[in-house]
Amino acid sequence: MRKSIQCCFFLLLLLVAREACALDPHKRISQYGHTAWRIEDGDLNIPIAITQTKDGYIWIATRSGLVRFDGVRFISWTPPKGQSLPHRNINCLLGASDGSLWIGSQNGLSHWANGKLVNYISNPAGTYVGAIIEDHTGTIWATRYHVTDGKGPICKFTGEDLQCYGKEDGIPISYGLGLTEDSAGNLWFGSAMLCSWRPGSSVSSYFEAELKQAGGAEVVDVASGPDGSVWAALDGIGPELGVRYYSNGKWSSYIVPGFDGRTVQSHCLFIDRQQSLWIGTESAGLYHIRDGIADHYGTENGLSGNTISFTYEDREGNLWVVTDGGLDMFIDTPVVHFSTKEGLSSGNTNSIQALSNGSVWVGNQGAVDIINADGKSAVTTLNGLPGQNVGTDVGGMFKDQTGRIWLGVGERLMIYDHDRFFEIKKQDGGPLMPNGATFAVIEDVEANIWALVGKPSESHLLRIKGLTVEEEIPLDGSISRARLLAADRQAGIWISNNKDKLACYRNGHMEIVSLGDTESQLITYSLFVDSENALWAATNNGLYRLKNGRLDMIGAPNGLPCSVVFSVIDDKDGAFWLDAYCGILKISASELAIWRSDPARKVSVKVFDMLDGVRSGVGGVWQPRVSRTPDGRLWFASGKVVQMIDPGVLNTNLIPPPVYIEELVVDHKNYQAVGHLNLPPLSGDLEINYTALSYTIPRKVKFRYRLEGHDSDWQEPGTRRQAFYNDLPPGDYRFRVIACNNDGVWNEEGAILDFSIAPTLYQTNWFRLLCIITGLFLIWSLYRLRVRQIAKVISARFDERLAERTRVAREIHDTFLQTVQGSKLVADHALKDPADNARMVRAMGQLSTWLEQATEEGRAALNSLRASTTEKNDLAEAFRRAIDECGRESRAEISFSTIGESREMHPVVRDEIYRIGYEAIRNSCAHSDGDRLQVTLKYGHDLTLSISDNGAGIDPEVAEIGKEGHFGLRGMRERAERIGSKFTLVSFPDSGTGITLVVPGRIAFRTVRPNWSQRIKSVFNPN
Repeated sequence: MRKSIQCCFFLLLLLVAREACALDPHKRISQYGHTAWRIEDGDLNIPIAITQTKDGYIWIATRSGLVRFDGVRFISWTPPKGQSLPHRNINCLLGASDGSLWIGSQNGLSHWANGKLVNYISNPAGTYVGAIIEDHTGTIWATRYHVTDGKGPICKFTGEDLQCYGKEDGIPISYGLGLTEDSAGNLWFGSAMLCSWRPGSSVSSYFEAELKQAGGAEVVDVASGPDGSVWAALDGIGPELGVRYYSNGKWSSYIVPGFDGRTVQSHCLFIDRQQSLWIGTESAGLYHIRDGIADHYGTENGLSGNTISFTYEDREGNLWVVTDGGLDMFIDTPVVHFSTKEGLSSGNTNSIQALSNGSVWVGNQGAVDIINADGKSAVTTLNGLPGQNVGTDVGGMFKDQTGRIWLGVGERLMIYDHDRFFEIKKQDGGPLMPNGATFAVIEDVEANIWALVGKPSESHLLRIKGLTVEEEIPLDGSISRARLLAADRQAGIWISNNKDKLACYRNGHMEIVSLGDTESQLITYSLFVDSENALWAATNNGLYRLKNGRLDMIGAPNGLPCSVVFSVIDDKDGAFWLDAYCGILKISASELAIWRSDPARKVSVKVFDMLDGVRSGVGGVWQPRVSRTPDGRLWFASGKVVQMIDPGVLNTNLIPPPVYIEELVVDHKNYQAVGHLNLPPLSGDLEINYTALSYTIPRKVKFRYRLEGHDSDWQEPGTRRQAFYNDLPPGDYRFRVIACNNDGVWNEEGAILDFSIAPTLYQTNWFRLLCIITGLFLIWSLYRLRVRQIAKVISARFDERLAERTRVAREIHDTFLQTVQGSKLVADHALKDPADNARMVRAMGQLSTWLEQATEEGRAALNSLRASTTEKNDLAEAFRRAIDECGRESRAEISFSTIGESREMHPVVRDEIYRIGYEAIRNSCAHSDGDRLQVTLKYGHDLTLSISDNGAGIDPEVAEIGKEGHFGLRGMRERAERIGSKFTLVSFPDSGTGITLVVPGRIAFRTVRPNWSQRIKSVFNPN
C-alpha cells in the first residue's frame, strides 16, 4: 500500500513538472551537461534501447539481457525462478503509465509487472517486435516484423492477450517497424510504405511509389509533431533516402541549415517535450533541430558512438542516447558556456562587456566575438576591428553612459560608435604607450573617462576627454604596475596593483590603502564597487570589503568553499555572484546583510561546480572579467571560455527522487528488502544498500538515514549509498532513509525497511528470567548456608564456653571450694571453745594453711583460664611454662623434649593443643602421685604431643567416661574432636598413664594449600 501511494505521488509530480523539466532547446548540444558510459569501461554491454518505469528506474536493453540502472550502478536483471524472457535479444522497451515494463524481443512481447513476467509469443520461430508505444488512452501498441502467423503487423494489448491487425483490417503491409501516434490519435508506422491507421478506418498509404523506385527502401522509424507533421527515416538502396518530412499532404526530403536529410542515414527519430527533433544517424552521430536550425554532436565532441539506435527523455527532462559505443545522457545545466565549439574565434577570452541591447562582446585574441541576445544565433565577429588581421589581443573594454564602447586593441585604445572606430591619442598625436596595452577603462561620477595603460615595467593612469588624453599620471612606488580600476560612486577612482595595495585617487591626491596581507603574497584579480559604495577586492585569499576605512573579509573561515576568487558582481536582487576557483558561487543578499553586521560569522554559499556546467579558468589581467546584461544574465570571462548564468531562470529540479532500499546483506548473505525480514540470531555485520533515482546529477544526490531502535538521530552519509551496522542486539528495527536531488529537494517520505534479529538461547527473556531466578536461589541458598555455619560456630562457641565454665566450676568445687569449706569447719571447730587458747592457736594455724591452699587453688584456676599461646607462636615455650608451674606442686621428675623444627600454626588450633596438653600435665602433677613425668612435642608431617607418667593410673571406667562431676578428660576429648585430631589415653592401675594427641599437619600448620586454609578459617573464624 505504501509503495502504491508513493508511486502515485511521484506520477503526480511528474505530470506537474513535465514541462518545467526539459532541455533548453535554444542551447547547442555541446552546452548541455554530458555524461557517457562507454562499453570499454566494462559496466555495460552493447545497449539497444532504454526506458524508465514509473518507479523511477532506468531500464536498458543490451546484447546480454536487461539491465536496471539507478544512476550509479548497472545491475543485471534476472527473471524470477522458473520464468524467462522469450529471447535475450531485446529490441525495444516501454515503461507504461501503470508502472509495468514492456519488453520487445526477437521472439515476441513480454510484460513485467508486480514481480510477474508474462510472455506473449505468437510465433516460436521468431517474430521480432519493432516498436512499442502507449497511446493517449493508455493502450499498449506494438509493431512486428518477420511475421509468419498471418495475424498482422500491429498489435494491441487487451487485458490478457494481444489482438493483432492485418489485411482484413485494411492494413496492406505484412510487417511493421517504427511506431508513433500523432495529435489526432492516428497511428503511424513504417514498412515498405508509410502507413497511417486507426482501428475501423481505411489505410492511407504514402510514399509507396518513391520507395519502389528507391529499389527496396523501407521506413525504419517515424516521429510526429504537434501540428500533425511527420518525419520518416528511410533505409535501403537508392537516392534521396535519409530523413523525409510530411506536412500539409506533401512529402519532401528534410533539409534545414546544418542538416541535409538526403545524405544522412537515420534509424532513430525522437520529438522531445519542447518539440525539438532529435535525429540519431547510422554513422554520423546526433543531430538536434529547433526553429529550423540544426546542431550536430558526434564522437569528436565526446559522444560514445556515432551509430545511434535509440533516444529517450526521462521524467526529469534529461535526454538519453543509445549508441554502438555505449550510453550518453544530456542534462540542462544552470551554467552555460561558450567556447570555440560554440563559435568563439579563439580560446583566449580576455574581457567581457554586456551591452544595452542584450548582446555580449568578448575581447579575444585578435577579435571581438559577439554573442547575440536571443541565444539562438551563432556567435559573430565584430567587423573592421583595427589590427584584427595581425592577431592583436583585445584587452580592456568598457561601455560609457553615451553607449560608446571602448576597446583596448594592442597598444591602441579605440572607441566604437555608430559602427565606426575612433582611436584615442595623446595631445602630441603619439601612441598611448608603445609596446603596451590598455588593461582597464572606467567612467567616474563626473563623466571623466579613465584608462589604465601599461607594460610589464610601468603603468600610467590617463584621463580622457573627447578623443584626446587630457591628463597622464605615472604610477610608481607601491602602486606601480597597476592593472585594475574601479569608479567610486561619490568621487574619485580606485586603483590596484594586482597585489596587496589599493590607491584612491581623488581631487589630485593619491591615498594608499593596504589589504594587510603582504606576507601571504596576495593577488588581487578584480575590483567591484557595490550600490552602497563599498569597494570589494576579489583575491586569492578571499573577498575583501573596504568601506569608510574599515576592512573586512569573506574567506574560508566564513564558509567560502575556496579562497581564490577571480571576480564578483551583484544581481538584481542584491545577491553576490563570484567566479571562483571551485566554481561559480552565490551569496544571497540576506546572508550578506547578516555578515555585514557580524563579519566573523559564516555565510551560506550556493556552489555551482563542473557538474552544473562550470568550466573553471584563471583568465587574463584585463577588465572587465564579469558583466551583466539588462535582462539580469551574468557573464564571466574565464580564460578559455565564456560562462553565463541567469539568476532569474535557475530551473530547479522540483521532482524529489524516489528512494528505495534494494537489499540487506547480513554476514555476506543477501536478503531482498521486501516485507518484514526475520534475521537469524547473532547477526553480525549488516550492510543496507539503498538508492535514490535522480539522474540529472546523481553525484549530488544526498541521503539521510536512521535505524530506529539503535540511532538516536539522523545519520548524514552524504552521497554514500550504503549503511553499515555491527553486532546489533536482538530486537525489532526499522531502517528509514530519505534523499534529496541535485537542487536539494528532499523526498521526506523516503523508504522503510523493517527487520528483526532473533535472539539466541542466552538472549531470550525466559532465559534471562531463569538466570535471575537461579541467581536469587543461589544467593538465598548461600545465605541459608552461611546462616547455618554462623549458627553452628556460635553454638560451638557457646558449647565451648559452657564446657569451660563447667570445668572451671567443677575444679573450683572440687578444690577451691572444698578447701574453703574445710577452712570453715576448722574455724567452726575452734569457735566451739573460744576459751581454749591452745586449741584456738592450732585451729588458726591449720586455717592459715588451708587458706593458703585455697589461694593457690584459686590462682591455678585463674591461670588455666588466662593461659593461651595466641600471643606467641612457640608452643614448646608454652608447655615449658606449664611444666615449670607444675614442678612447683609435684615432687616428680619432669622432662620435656621437642623433636623437629618448630612450624607456624593456626592460632585456634595451637590454643586448643595447648589447653589439652596443659590439662594433661596439670592432672598428672596433681593426681598421679608418680615420680616421673615425660612430655614430648614432635613436629613432623603431623603434630604429635605425648604426655606420660608412672603414677597410680586411672581407673578404666573413669578413663572411659570420666569421673562423676569432673570435666577434665571429657573436655580434652571434645577439644581434640573440634580440631580434627586423634586423642588416645592409655592407663593401668599402679603403672601410670599415657596420653597421645595427633593433629594432622594440613590442619595444624599454616604451610597448607590456600583452599584448606580458607576452609579452616571459615570453620574457626567465620567473621
